[in-house]
Amino acid sequence: MSAAKTLLITGVSSGFGRALAQEALARGHRVVGTVRSEPARQAFEALVPGNAVGRVLDVTHADAIDGVVAEIEHNVGAVDVLINNAGYGHEGILEESPLEEMRRQFDVNVFGAVAMMKAVVPYMRNRRRGHILNITSMGGHITLPGIAYYCGSKFALEGISEVLGKEVAPLGIAVTAVAPGSFRTDWAGRSMVRTPRAIPDYDELFDPIRVARQQKSGKQLGDPAKAARAMLDIIASPSPPSHLLLGSDALELVRRKLADLAAEIDQWETVSRSTDG
Repeated sequence: MSAAKTLLITGVSSGFGRALAQEALARGHRVVGTVRSEPARQAFEALVPGNAVGRVLDVTHADAIDGVVAEIEHNVGAVDVLINNAGYGHEGILEESPLEEMRRQFDVNVFGAVAMMKAVVPYMRNRRRGHILNITSMGGHITLPGIAYYCGSKFALEGISEVLGKEVAPLGIAVTAVAPGSFRTDWAGRSMVRTPRAIPDYDELFDPIRVARQQKSGKQLGDPAKAARAMLDIIASPSPPSHLLLGSDALELVRRKLADLAAEIDQWETVSRSTDG
């Protein structure tokens, strides 16, 4: 096993966050996990007393994040790895979905993650070491009708991760955007926020997608425990990737998207070049 590290993981109550925490604790790492209630904190710390350390934090409360991270650095220890896992999915046709739903989606999935990064980077920079994993989604590379706000948030986090990685690589800090495909988490179940349908014109396109997603929830191909093992292996790598896809569905769909994009670029190359000087 690689040397024990201190991992700060947001959203450890369920899904990838819980799987990551359990696998990391099993490997002997210390895990500081954020949860949203005191009972959840106590339940998390009971997993492995001493090595499982809970903190109550809502990542949308940006003003609280710096203080929580400073307290962890002072009282628990240097944060070697930040895993931005806290997030959720919004489903709804764009025309039907209120802007406030988009703001909430970005508050959690983008602004919360960025606030966490901004809080830990100064400590990692001073130590000249550290690793940040941002859990995005294959929805940060490909799109489907009905998840515009979700895909938008994950595209944003993919881009931000890539830029930050270029900024901090010379300072000894690695940044990896991890894009899972379909996994057996609560993403499509109780965690998903769904905007009610209102416009019949979209029924034929979207209703089958919504029904299929609900029917497949809990039966997806991906195993969260195996995803957790893969991410922890990446943390131990001397040269981690800037982007990592998880799941054969993510591989297939993203490769198809890239091939289609390359073909479209080639098709319109003459027009693209026509705008030069």
